[in-house]
Amino acid sequence: MEGSSMHAHISTSVESTSHEAANDEGARESTRPIRALNRGLEVLTELNRLERAAINTLANAVGLPRTTTYRILETLRLAGYVERDAHDDCYRPTIMVRGLSDGFDDEAMIAHIAKPHLAALCASIVWPIAIATPSGAAMMIRETTDLQSPLALEQYGAGIRVPMLTTAAGRAYLAYCTAAQREALLESLARSSLPEDRLVRSRVEVERILNETRTQGYGMSQRARRVSEETSLAIPVRVKDQVLATISVRFAATAVPLRTAIEQFLPKMREVVAKIEEEFSTKQAAAK
Repeated sequence: MEGSSMHAHISTSVESTSHEAANDEGARESTRPIRALNRGLEVLTELNRLERAAINTLANAVGLPRTTTYRILETLRLAGYVERDAHDDCYRPTIMVRGLSDGFDDEAMIAHIAKPHLAALCASIVWPIAIATPSGAAMMIRETTDLQSPLALEQYGAGIRVPMLTTAAGRAYLAYCTAAQREALLESLARSSLPEDRLVRSRVEVERILNETRTQGYGMSQRARRVSEETSLAIPVRVKDQVLATISVRFAATAVPLRTAIEQFLPKMREVVAKIEEEFSTKQAAAK
């Protein structure tokens, strides 16, 4: 009997040890990244950035085979996160995608705080002002005074996405965000097939632009217009080490010399940014 009991005890111990080992192995297995999920998130992020795209466009943008991209999109469609247009087979995100950002409302708060300050700034300098935040590998305009400004020849509205590398807002963000955030954004841009993101292929030029932005203290971009070349200046909105947004002004180069804009616009923009940063920090502290 004693031998049988000892044998049973040893067997139970061995089984228990084996079960625990199996559980440990299962736990280790469960922490391995799910590649299909990573790919699905990449496709959804890119589609959300583009707002509407065909399968081939998305496949090229994320570097996946067309068949894989199609399976991912159909999975997301069945889950309710994207929909397909029957006329041209293009996909677009649904309102459910917005639900994924619930709880991450710093951008909404900063835009809400900035709105009256932007209106006051626009009343002072007249030219259109905007606040933008990062959205994927682009910048999204959160609030703008284009409707208020009589000098906004081309009007932008909230929700419009603008390129990261070729706009003053994007350059100001990239120049002042953390090194880790900057590298992640540049890696994402390197996978893009969009013409406005081609600059990322010249990392030397990108670094030159970002270093110049930090030295100057503001981002700058210019683009040709039918009437006049348009210049934009942008500065970051920061809380501690985090860049939450950028404030930018657009003006006609023939109407306002760059030196005049730097001397007259930037000090007023910095005053507004300081007020926004202080108000945001106060509200953030009160919410904790």
